Amino acid sequence: MAMMSKAIKSIAFKKQQTTKVFQKGDEVEVASQEYGFIGSYYTATIISSVGAYHHKVKFKTLLTDEESAPLEDIVTAAEVRPVPPHQHEIMSQNNFRMYDMVDVFSNDGWLFGFISGKIGQEYYVYFPTTADDIAHPPHVLRFHQEWSNDKWISLPRQGRIFDL
Repeated sequence: MAMMSKAIKSIAFKKQQTTKVFQKGDEVEVASQEYGFIGSYYTATIISSVGAYHHKVKFKTLLTDEESAPLEDIVTAAEVRPVPPHQHEIMSQNNFRMYDMVDVFSNDGWLFGFISGKIGQEYYVYFPTTADDIAHPPHVLRFHQEWSNDKWISLPRQGRIFDL
């Protein structure tokens, strides 16, 4: 469990190291740097580059304080990654297992956690940055993938199959 805890912390607090050049109109995910949301990603579109190390983005699900328009913000290149590939085939063939690292679509973004249990059709997900353990239906979950060296990496499955 200590080894898993170290791996989880390195994932949740990871800064992106990429040489990928994003262009205006590219769909991306932006890492949150706000307390309680560290390790979560929000879908956005690149509006423009701002210098060598920043991008202006328009978020898909986050709104301005007045909630009248999509939020636009300037973010560092280390906070930006491409949108991960869809996993519908993988997810339909393999149910989640105990300790699988996942992302949960909640609060307008993808939050990183791991499967901590299953009751009925819902999976409990433990969020290491907030210590919350919350039940979610499978349709809001995806297997966690890491963006590293300009490619997507699917992490090895850690857990065991649930006894049903």
